[in-house]
Amino acid sequence: MTASLLEPAAREWKEALGHVAHDLYHVPDYVVLDARLYGGTPAAFHFEQNGRRVLLPLIIREIPGSELRDALSPYGYPGPVSDAVPGDLPFWRTACAALTATMRAEGIVSAFVRLHPLLGTPSPVLAETGALVRHGETVSMDLTLSVEQMWQQTRSDHRNHINRARRAGTRVVFDDWSRLAAWVEVYHDNMRRVGAADYYFFTYDHLAALHDAVGDHMHLAVALEGDEVVGGNTFFEYDGIATGYVSSTRRARGRYADELLYDSVRRWCSERGMRVFHLGGGKGGAADSLFSYKAGFSPARHPFHTWRVVADRDAYTRLVRDRRPETDPADLTGTFPAYR
Repeated sequence: MTASLLEPAAREWKEALGHVAHDLYHVPDYVVLDARLYGGTPAAFHFEQNGRRVLLPLIIREIPGSELRDALSPYGYPGPVSDAVPGDLPFWRTACAALTATMRAEGIVSAFVRLHPLLGTPSPVLAETGALVRHGETVSMDLTLSVEQMWQQTRSDHRNHINRARRAGTRVVFDDWSRLAAWVEVYHDNMRRVGAADYYFFTYDHLAALHDAVGDHMHLAVALEGDEVVGGNTFFEYDGIATGYVSSTRRARGRYADELLYDSVRRWCSERGMRVFHLGGGKGGAADSLFSYKAGFSPARHPFHTWRVVADRDAYTRLVRDRRPETDPADLTGTFPAYR
């Protein structure tokens, strides 16, 4: 049995990915770039026993005013991936125990992990180690359906808006990266309008560096009115799964570039042989207006969970009592970690 925290260049990280079903969120290059945004250190917990393995990408951060550290998932849906079946409970219990022991040895108090809604995880065992919190559902499109079937699954108001955008002459082009800077301006305007946190203002440099790092696994779709960029989607393509990264359109009455982008991306991905287009869910997994909008494209739903692990209970309790004395440190289901 081996258990360790790996650096991105570690041979074991690459080897593990060769054995387990995973997504782009588990690839070292992605974790490295996302760690820069968080201001943390990219790593992955790796566990192996009798030829089976678990890999969990993490970003490790210093806890201000402390010599301790904590960890969280990279942006998106990473979660633990493994070549062990979910029903192998003894293996998963041993792996989870090894995770908490490794974290304690490294001075890591807690870990906040977003699970991947499309990749199976051993939920009952994870709940035994920390807390497993269900936030809601995400939406996906089945790209193995015909275009006609996908269209039938699309809500009538979306179909109407897509047709109106086409009649207005709005068009979508793919992978014209010379238009990235123009779309980033649109994206930032929208982030300012909705009052988004600083983290979500992904810069041109970050998006360009991410594309350079992952190559053809990342795509850009932009909506044009004439030659003006009025919207765009960045999305990943990996092992049959297409996943939206960030998207935004310039608001204007009677403009429906956003719906047209979703429809165009699913058609494009289907033609390339992708199996599913994962749209994600509402803000924080909530059944809000964003979720309702995405749900209008497909009936497919997937539960979205986060996993909260406390490796050093005494240190966690001290941090919470010092910084959030009104909070119960035993409750892991609210804001986590509660001391931040």
